[in-house]
Amino acid sequence: MSQARVPQHGAALLGLAGGMLVVAGGLTGGYYVVSNHSEARAATIAPSKTPDAPKVASSTQLPQQSVEVKTGTGSSVKMTWADLGLAIDQDEVGKTQFPVKLDRDKAVVALIKIKAKYDKSPVDAYLDLEERTIHDDASGIGIDPWGSLPRILAAARAGASTVELASVPVPATTTKATLGIDDISQVLGHYVTKFAVTDRDRNFNLKLAASHINGTVLQPKVEWSFNGQVGERSEKEGYKIAHVITAGEMVDGLAGGTCQISTTLFGASFFAGLDIVKTLNHSRPSAYTPLGFDATVVWPDTDLVLKNPYDFPVAIHYRVANGEAVVEILGKKRPFDKVVFARKLIEETPYGTEERLDDEMPEGQTMLDQAGFNGYKLTRFRRFYKGKDMVREQKWTVSYKPVTEYVRRGTNKDPNAQMPKEKEIHPLKVPNESEYTDEKIVLAQ
Repeated sequence: MSQARVPQHGAALLGLAGGMLVVAGGLTGGYYVVSNHSEARAATIAPSKTPDAPKVASSTQLPQQSVEVKTGTGSSVKMTWADLGLAIDQDEVGKTQFPVKLDRDKAVVALIKIKAKYDKSPVDAYLDLEERTIHDDASGIGIDPWGSLPRILAAARAGASTVELASVPVPATTTKATLGIDDISQVLGHYVTKFAVTDRDRNFNLKLAASHINGTVLQPKVEWSFNGQVGERSEKEGYKIAHVITAGEMVDGLAGGTCQISTTLFGASFFAGLDIVKTLNHSRPSAYTPLGFDATVVWPDTDLVLKNPYDFPVAIHYRVANGEAVVEILGKKRPFDKVVFARKLIEETPYGTEERLDDEMPEGQTMLDQAGFNGYKLTRFRRFYKGKDMVREQKWTVSYKPVTEYVRRGTNKDPNAQMPKEKEIHPLKVPNESEYTDEKIVLAQ
């Protein structure tokens, strides 16, 4: 019987021990639960980067401590916390390890100076017409001074040795998408005219008008107006006095030379296969282009209007330099192999001669003021070829009125009267029929 009681007492002791283990286990489990909860809470409120260990002996030294300021644009600058507007907060001394406060105005002034130096500007997309390539845009990045203030204060209170400023992307003004064209690798058509480099005012007008056209993108099925693009050719717009054709006579006038810009563009567009919606030839033949292959413009009514017939955009590359006006129409490969300009003379009208009296020239002396040109009526053809086969032909009727020859006759009886300097006259020779292609351009002489 006595032996029977021993196990019961032992069981009671074992039960007590087991209960203590359960309590101990519960306490241990509770520790881990609390510990894990604290870690989870800390992970929620901690910054993305663990701050460096404090490098100061006391909190009062923090404002003078050096800090590496990362701009967010790939650069960094060394400053002190005081430079960034940090100062000791006396109300917090003894309550936190680094009792600091932020002078927001001082901080913003410092950050704006950093911003001015380290911001990375965006790069606009652009057409490299010379290389016939399109350069993509790239976003810039800029420091956000006001968004950086909370980061500075948090880093200082953590005793960090670095702080990364807030930054925002700065988009490009012109993107590749807004250029309106994605391929300028092919030359659809080109044309060249020449001019005398000695006529500075006329050359200035040529370059000014061409500058308004260079880089223009023509969208598919859209009409384009020379006058609409270039605008008024006035003294206010910078144009100068140079030779122009007025009523069939070559005289000095404002914006002289603009018609050579429109004619050269007409030639390139002709060979590129663009639609010639509206055009008018000069009242007299031009020395810089073949007969029947010119396009005059006069603000605001006489215009050159083109239309892009393709399902892809094209760009105009215009260059005026070294005595040449050069136009290229750039885009994707055109759907034909060759475009030919041909003309056929229909009729020719002789010119008349008029005499002008000059009381300063010696009596009986004469001088040619203007060479006469016959009038012409001709048919202009544009022929499209695939291989050796002509697949399309267009034609226009082009007319030039006869240009009167002016002869000046002197009436001055003074034996000392002097003859004026002779004008340089260029007679025009016109063959009965001519053919030109965009592979070889032969200018009329």
